[in-house]
Amino acid sequence: MRDPSLRRSLTLFRAFLREQHDPEHCYGLLARDAADQIERYEPLKGRVVADIGGGSGHFTEEFRRRGAHGYLFEPDLRELSARGRPPGGAVLADGYLLPMADGTADICFSSNVLEHVADPQTFLSELVRITRPGGLIYLSFTNWLSPWGGHETAPWHYLGARRARERYRRRTGRAAKHTLGENLFALHVGRTLRQIRRRDDVWIVTARSRYAPFLAETIPRLPGVREVATWNLLLILRRLP
Repeated sequence: MRDPSLRRSLTLFRAFLREQHDPEHCYGLLARDAADQIERYEPLKGRVVADIGGGSGHFTEEFRRRGAHGYLFEPDLRELSARGRPPGGAVLADGYLLPMADGTADICFSSNVLEHVADPQTFLSELVRITRPGGLIYLSFTNWLSPWGGHETAPWHYLGARRARERYRRRTGRAAKHTLGENLFALHVGRTLRQIRRRDDVWIVTARSRYAPFLAETIPRLPGVREVATWNLLLILRRLP
């Protein structure tokens, strides 16, 4: 699917709505879309790709289908085993301390993980460490003020995280998976971009709204507007020598 395009955005949105009932379709489609995005900047065939926080392995499997040497690192055994047995070559590992030597990955991939770590800049430093100079880093996250910022409690998180969790429990009869300040953190587009631009180990190839049907690179440049309209910020970074 052409990116950006209205057809692509609608297809992804429909898949997200079916995530709970058909996760294979949803995450398989998202994995193909992410692989297409990577290949706009770097071919996957023959590359060493580290998938950090990749859950049960949909992204890693897609990278391998395209000829990459894909390695999955996931800190949660339940996520790793969500589809039954963990995928081959998967490693139970913390993103703050990855079991890879310096500069061994051609591409480091992390999709929708950053909002779940308490120290995103230290997490990013570890991604940079394992990426070779000149290598690619794919980093995306859902910003807190986007309509999906509260994850399963969205959009009620706009009224406060605690109120949103209470509403979720009343409606579903179970506790929400994510708790602000524990396994979900309020990231903002502007602040994150400023922090990354101050770093001396990466440069930003592109910063774009990951799912936008148009103006994908323009939206993150608009202060204020970007915090709501971005929905999910995609950063393509290069590691500096």
